[in-house]
Amino acid sequence: MASTTSRENQKSLFSLWFRGKTLIVTTLVGWIPLSLGQILRNLLYRTIVKQIGFPVWIRPNVEFTNPRWIAIDNRVSIARSVCIDILPNNDVYLGKRVKLERGVRLSCQGKQGRIFLKDKVCLDRDVDIKVHQGGQIAIGEETYIGSYTCISGYGKIEIGNNCTLGSHVAIYAHNHDFSDPYKKIKEQGFTVKGVAIEDDCCLGNGVKVVDGVTIGKGSIISAGAVVTKDIPPYSVAAGVPAKVISQRG
Repeated sequence: MASTTSRENQKSLFSLWFRGKTLIVTTLVGWIPLSLGQILRNLLYRTIVKQIGFPVWIRPNVEFTNPRWIAIDNRVSIARSVCIDILPNNDVYLGKRVKLERGVRLSCQGKQGRIFLKDKVCLDRDVDIKVHQGGQIAIGEETYIGSYTCISGYGKIEIGNNCTLGSHVAIYAHNHDFSDPYKKIKEQGFTVKGVAIEDDCCLGNGVKVVDGVTIGKGSIISAGAVVTKDIPPYSVAAGVPAKVISQRG
């Protein structure tokens, strides 16, 4: 019992020390503009981040919470006011040449959450990606996510390679359970199935994708559509709810 308590105290002290170190580093160099700030951040952020490649461009006013769980590969660009907010025992990975535009937010809440952005992913302005307890979000190579898009869930969300998502798209990998009319909906928890968007898909502005849906390879979803059922590969779908209106090729 004494040994267990001692280990817990050591972990607590290490956590406090690392938080203090993170605060000092980001306060000292996080705000400095122009090339000087870029050079200092590239050097000093290496002492607080789990992994960081070279070169990496981190602009002023970027916020990291628990950066020792963040891995950044080579040639990553992080714009002003980006926030990566994760709890301990979660993972965020930014692959080679990933680009995060101003105001992007990546968040892992709960435990064992994971956000994985593969090489050359681009998240445009104010994209919000959030995983909850046990959730996983993976975005494939050379995929573009448009401004103000929200991707969130307790389940698994997979977006393939070479996809294009317009602005204001919403993808959610969970649903509220409302089966018991005698309980408040917020007390009934969630159902979780997951979402898959396969390679080379294009989702127009304002598309909504609900939990449990797979959008097949090479498909196009028209602007404003609400996808509630699986879409076969190489389909064109539109409407609320979305229906296949033609096949590509």
